[in-house]
Amino acid sequence: MPTLHLIRKSLGVLLCLLMLAPAALQAQTKEYQVKAAFLFNFAQFVDWPENAFTNAGAPFCIGVLGDDPFGAALEQIIQGETIGGRKMTVLHSRQVADLKSCQVVFVCKSEKSHIAEILPELGSRPVLTVGDIPGFARGGGDINFFLEGNKVRFEINPNAAQANGLKISSQLLSLGKIVSGGKEGK
Repeated sequence: MPTLHLIRKSLGVLLCLLMLAPAALQAQTKEYQVKAAFLFNFAQFVDWPENAFTNAGAPFCIGVLGDDPFGAALEQIIQGETIGGRKMTVLHSRQVADLKSCQVVFVCKSEKSHIAEILPELGSRPVLTVGDIPGFARGGGDINFFLEGNKVRFEINPNAAQANGLKISSQLLSLGKIVSGGKEGK
């Protein structure tokens, strides 16, 4: 039979873990709020060709592929916003085929093992691919988030974006770490 001391100690450890969990969850939530703001801003510093949209009235769409880490943050940031006169929308899916009409596709960490299939499936469409998976930009993605200390940073593969018909502004390029690799030169 457990002693009173052991029960108290176990309850104390459990209480500490419960108090730490919200702090860790809050830190992750804040990280993805920052990343959501970056996604919105990336969209403002990239030029898309006309064939990026199905028609003149089509919205500007940000797709989220996989297990969505943003919660409501992404929808809140783009609410009421426009890019190039187009209303912004967010589309969530676990299938890349559902997101082919999007102008930006965020590839979630849950899709890490499928990157080799995802990027070719988007093909040479004018889609800005963004992830937060180590090696994503070097592997052919356009922009990849990474943490430096507790700050969100990003790397850009401008050649991969250019191969898809996208032009990233020099202002955005000056803020990110430039990398190469993947589909560039195709």
